[in-house]
Amino acid sequence: MFTIEHEFDATVVTLVDQGSPHLQEDVTVNAFEDCVTLEQLDPRTDQVAKITFSLAQLRDLAAALDLPEGVYQLRPIPD
Repeated sequence: MFTIEHEFDATVVTLVDQGSPHLQEDVTVNAFEDCVTLEQLDPRTDQVAKITFSLAQLRDLAAALDLPEGVYQLRPIPD
């Protein structure tokens, strides 16, 4: 399950882990104009872990999900 909210400066997507006996904490994705952050509560420390992706890193991650093992560099398509 997930929710989508549009804030003043970001779109916020919350991913809720459902259905298995070993549920993970919710993951919150904040999409800003210049970066995307992922946040998740660490129940062992009771602190929120935060990761920030540049838009280029996010583009590379999206491409990597559909590629086999290897080393890649995305290049712009010439006009």
